[in-house]
Amino acid sequence: MYKKNLIKKILELSYKKKEGHIGSSLSILDILYVLYKHKVNQAKNKFILSKGHASLALYVILDYFNLLECDIDTFCDFDSNIGGHPSSILKNVEVSSGSLGHGLPIGVGMALANKINNSNDKIYVLIGDGESNEGSVWEAALLASHHKLDNLICIMDHNHSGDRAVSIDSIVKKFEAFNWHCIEIDGHCEDEILKALNTSVDYKPVFILANTIKGHGIKIMENNPEWHHKSPTEEEYNIFLPFYT
Repeated sequence: MYKKNLIKKILELSYKKKEGHIGSSLSILDILYVLYKHKVNQAKNKFILSKGHASLALYVILDYFNLLECDIDTFCDFDSNIGGHPSSILKNVEVSSGSLGHGLPIGVGMALANKINNSNDKIYVLIGDGESNEGSVWEAALLASHHKLDNLICIMDHNHSGDRAVSIDSIVKKFEAFNWHCIEIDGHCEDEILKALNTSVDYKPVFILANTIKGHGIKIMENNPEWHHKSPTEEEYNIFLPFYT
């Protein structure tokens, strides 16, 4: 039931404010739910949503776990702190993200700082497959391996958005070549997500390839690039809504 309510809120906010990336938000919703339920805010673990355009998923999850200090219904209002991309002005948002390719390098720096400070806390970073066209992702991957950052977990939302850009074949093999420990999972299966997040390998960062469906949960949106950045019309909203009430 929780997921229906979260999807409903994402639809409602996008419809009312005429903003938001619904497809990407729905592809990462299960991952964020498991992360915040089991990992983030335990000890001093930190999470970075590198693909910041999927902010609607982050906001509804923060709100669900009572970690959003603002009224979620102010999304994208002129004077609101919750905009189209997350801002670190919010106390439970670590990084102002949306400039793709920045999240993993920042995560590497945070994980290295934890190592220097003898902290056992972990850094979780969620990146997109399309985002991985950015060279900074691979520079960060190399640096993480070089420093043996076994406190760093990178999750890729593999919803095939990148298929419309520069194709990155054999993603797992590429991260393995950078000496990461790699796992491939169903990004909509909570058990698989949690098992992967629990993985720890001495002296190696962990890479999780989460196979997801863009727009997951709303059939007309699933794998439809039209919904990358589109808000429902009144007619569409009224068609979708009965499935989530």
